[in-house]
Amino acid sequence: MKKFALVFIISFILALGIFLGVQYYINIHSEKGALQVTSSPQSKVYINGSYIGQTPLCKCEATDMIVPGEYTIRVVPVGSSFQEFQEKITISQGVLTVVDRKFGSNGQSEGSIISLTPLENKNAAQLVVVSFPQGAKVLLDDQGIGTTPLSSTNPTISDHDLKIDKDGYNEKEIRIRTPQGYKLTVAAYLSTSTTSLSVPTASSSASTSPDSTTPASPTPTTMSSVTILDSPIGYVHLRAGPSLSAAEVGQATSGKTYPLIDVQAGWYEITVSDGTTGWISAQYGQKN
Repeated sequence: MKKFALVFIISFILALGIFLGVQYYINIHSEKGALQVTSSPQSKVYINGSYIGQTPLCKCEATDMIVPGEYTIRVVPVGSSFQEFQEKITISQGVLTVVDRKFGSNGQSEGSIISLTPLENKNAAQLVVVSFPQGAKVLLDDQGIGTTPLSSTNPTISDHDLKIDKDGYNEKEIRIRTPQGYKLTVAAYLSTSTTSLSVPTASSSASTSPDSTTPASPTPTTMSSVTILDSPIGYVHLRAGPSLSAAEVGQATSGKTYPLIDVQAGWYEITVSDGTTGWISAQYGQKN
């Protein structure tokens, strides 16, 4: 009898241990968040410099989710010369963050980052829309609700058709759902509507007097400039050459305007406030 009781107690303790272990395991993973990354063409994905796989990628299984927090994501196209995409993202507990990128050359890249953040008021809802470049029109179910950056409180808790449109850029359309108790943030990266940069043409003729022996003076030109677009980190990298592999020589502050020195496919050469000259990716600057 005592032997039976001892076996029962041991079995009960073992079962209880297994139960608590499984419960602890579930609790750990339920505190994590999911990440989905899609791209065209297929790309390698890095989080804080660590390789986590190729697109299409979904860190959606309980054992594969990500600890909540802020991360730097890099999406690097495989077997192509397209410029990689790098940005800050936020992973929140129990929700999915979605990153999509379509790569192109000469300003034709586009994409979006959609994330959810819990609100203190579980009965409220919020929609935040930002765009690169900013100042784009925002339409929700074909109704204009303002321009980016935009924050809308208590949108209808349902599926919506979101459109972001700006002159000179292709319209971006995204299907979203605004859930109760969360802030839905949409960051839209717009592609330019033309693949060519305008190049000034020389004057067809110069006016000179018949007896003039002095060459005509060149017509003064106004120096172009570049305004740095908003960035979650507040600046963009200034590089020694028009390449991601070129050394970083400085930083260009978001929102500031700098003189434009030269243009190459997908890159602007500028001079920043301290006199340093370097190159920035054209997708992070707006030529004036």
